[in-house]
Amino acid sequence: MSYLSFFLCLKYLRCRKIVFLSVAAVAMSCALLITVASLFTGFINAVENGVGEHMGDIVIAAPSGAKISGYDKLIDDLTAHPFIDGATGVLESQGLLLLGKGDVRAVRIWGIELPRRTLVSPVEEFLINPTPEGRRLSFALDGDGGELGGFVGIGVVAKPDDRTDEYDIAGIRNEFLGRKVMLTTGTVLDTRNAPGIGVSPDANAPSGARFKRKALKFAIANIVYSGMHEFDRDFVFLPISMLAEKLYPDRGNVAGMIQIRLSRAGQNKPIDAVVAEAEAIWLRFAQGRFNWGRLATIESSRKMQARLVTEYKKQMAMLMLIFGVVSGGVVLLIFCIFYLIVMTKQKDIAIVKSCGLGSGAVAMMFVLFGLAVGAAGAALGVGLGCLVTRNVNTVEQWISTALGLKIWKSSTYMFSRIPNEVDWTSVVWIVAAAIIAAGAGAVIPAIVAAKLKPVEILRYE
Repeated sequence: MSYLSFFLCLKYLRCRKIVFLSVAAVAMSCALLITVASLFTGFINAVENGVGEHMGDIVIAAPSGAKISGYDKLIDDLTAHPFIDGATGVLESQGLLLLGKGDVRAVRIWGIELPRRTLVSPVEEFLINPTPEGRRLSFALDGDGGELGGFVGIGVVAKPDDRTDEYDIAGIRNEFLGRKVMLTTGTVLDTRNAPGIGVSPDANAPSGARFKRKALKFAIANIVYSGMHEFDRDFVFLPISMLAEKLYPDRGNVAGMIQIRLSRAGQNKPIDAVVAEAEAIWLRFAQGRFNWGRLATIESSRKMQARLVTEYKKQMAMLMLIFGVVSGGVVLLIFCIFYLIVMTKQKDIAIVKSCGLGSGAVAMMFVLFGLAVGAAGAALGVGLGCLVTRNVNTVEQWISTALGLKIWKSSTYMFSRIPNEVDWTSVVWIVAAAIIAAGAGAVIPAIVAAKLKPVEILRYE
């Protein structure tokens, strides 16, 4: 008699086209949730990976006011470890960049090492003027032996188009590459024991500290366009030796932090264990050199973003809860449609029950029918959700062209493109929830159908 329930389901599916409304509702809900979950998860991953691209997997940072001298030995010790592929020193500062008459920009300055930095960060991929084939990446303006220049973030020298949020790459390349600029920076000196020469007081500096200004002229050797708004908008990159010579002329090469890129073996290990290995190498190096060795901060780049990412995940959970509650209306819709089927098909149900199909089998038939509707809708929803997610940048571009409205701006969302990777973990639980919800919506109609009495329905036939 199980064949009766099977053919009855097929009959309802073919004859009651209103059932397809349930399938469409489930599909739309799944597509919405999959798209939202994938985009939000992609954004969170982009934040974590973007910082890792620029800063490496692990960062050793000296405490405020301290600098790491003789760091080449530390880098040799680090790169000798099988878990570490590369390490590089970075010297940080801040300053004002004079691009032209009256055109001054506040910038963050990183002194970096080339080509050593390419082992930690894909710098070459971010440059709008590619390095000629066969030549090493460097700050040189004219070949390996030319005058040294600097790299400037694309957002420092130009602004994107308000409508398209895109930069005029060709125009920027022609206008700014090779331009001479002036950078005003400096360092805070502790003058409690010895007065400084050519030093002016800083109103915001603590007692005994004075700010020593330094002016540095250089030519723009290349423009950095990484797609991460903060780095493109605020940063100037100079040779670390040039910056160290200006800021700390008596200390040789110094760095404020060491950025580390893990090898494949290191990436497969628990990050806390690898951080502990890096810390042990640092402490051995710092012993006898610095009295502040244990005050250095050593942590993964992901951990540095942990608080921000946690807040993003809270926002995602709240958004998914809201859309989940809205999508819960699918349960009510399936209940109404299935209840309508039960009320209008009482005679069919009575006939199959009179042929020997039990009440439990009738109830199970409707529940399975609901699960089938949920599965069909979820399958369509996965296809639609994946299609929208994969092509979300194209969709956003169409909307911008049609309405003249730029939805995604890098200045607001940190990145120049919308992350478009499907989050398959979310897909699994959304599909499972959709099928269960559809089955739950069919439970009450199934109970009503199971309680129908053939004698009362067919007594006038």
